[in-house]
Amino acid sequence: MKKFKLACQLNYTISQPTILLFNLQIVNNKCQNILQEKLYLNPSLYRDEYITSTEKNRFIRVNAPHGKIEVSYQATVKLFHYYADYINIPEVPLANLPVETLPYLYPSRYCQSDLLFGLAESEFGNLNPGYSRVMIICDWIYNKVKYLSGSTNSQTSAFDTATERAGVCRDFAHLGIAFCRALNIPARFVSAYAYNLNPPDFHACFEAYLGNRWYLFDPTKLVPLTGIIRISTGRDATDVSFATLFGTFEMNDQHLFVEDISDFKDNHKVEDFKAIAIS
Repeated sequence: MKKFKLACQLNYTISQPTILLFNLQIVNNKCQNILQEKLYLNPSLYRDEYITSTEKNRFIRVNAPHGKIEVSYQATVKLFHYYADYINIPEVPLANLPVETLPYLYPSRYCQSDLLFGLAESEFGNLNPGYSRVMIICDWIYNKVKYLSGSTNSQTSAFDTATERAGVCRDFAHLGIAFCRALNIPARFVSAYAYNLNPPDFHACFEAYLGNRWYLFDPTKLVPLTGIIRISTGRDATDVSFATLFGTFEMNDQHLFVEDISDFKDNHKVEDFKAIAIS
């Protein structure tokens, strides 16, 4: 069990009255228990709240006037990780996949698995199916794609990343998802807070459905898997943007921090945890 304290603060200048959508609050599920949390808006504005029925993603909508707005979120959370022997985790035949996983087999806006089918087949098609194949996909991305801040933008897709061979965590996750889907492995995008991410920022990774549950993968290898705290889950980044602002605005500042406040702290490296589930 791990325990974390986290916070983020976003500051904007709004040029005209507009609608703001935020997805900053962490998910409460059987592997992630929120002990306490607070969400502040300055100025104090009315907000609508919505929780998706399946993944329990949490959205707020704010009708913001012209001027400055500050959004602050704080939470304390316990994580109950599920561990498994990765050697014995198989891929699930299409006929046996739960119907709720099927949407995560299709190409999506940023994960064009149809366009990457040939590359996925040539690089991974002959490998033994199972958890180890997804590990090799992550290793391929880590070794073949340069992690380079500022190298991509909000329009960059998995196909672009495979072509340009540069990106950030979001791009690494999209490429991992696209490769998995091309091999008939359901895969989905996870937005998160991440312990030990330097510099602190929102993080992205992905999950693959194997052995009848979702397992976590992070091709960037920047943070320990046990320090990833889920905000939301979706087909790709389209579904889980931490902030969507309709209108003219300027981001003035963004601050995040994640602190490990576990009673027992371990020093395991990312690669020591071969099969971890957080849902």
